[in-house]
Amino acid sequence: MNSAVELPVQKQLEAYNARDIDEFMRWWADDCQYFAFPSTLLARNALEIRERHIERFKEPDLHGQLLSRIILEDMVIDHETVTRNFPEGRGEVDVVCIYEVAGGKIAKAWFKIGKPRIL
Repeated sequence: MNSAVELPVQKQLEAYNARDIDEFMRWWADDCQYFAFPSTLLARNALEIRERHIERFKEPDLHGQLLSRIILEDMVIDHETVTRNFPEGRGEVDVVCIYEVAGGKIAKAWFKIGKPRIL
């Protein structure tokens, strides 16, 4: 772990891969915001983020593979390949995740999602 800024991002990724909703939510601020890049607000607080992920965590193949990470001041930028269970079948999608960290928690996050590839 390089920094206190990186810690909540890494821990929420580990909890995501474990499909542990309580541990996952531990790293998000109560008033966090969750966006589809660049500015479509998908969730305006921790409760809405939790609701979004409860269903996703039921996917048996869900896994985020970290490909690269950049840390700059209070920002963490991850490039991941995420394995998902899409309606068309098991697949993967490339995602750029941008996190703003404040007070040891994720305050804002933006996700740019590529086109799914069915395996």
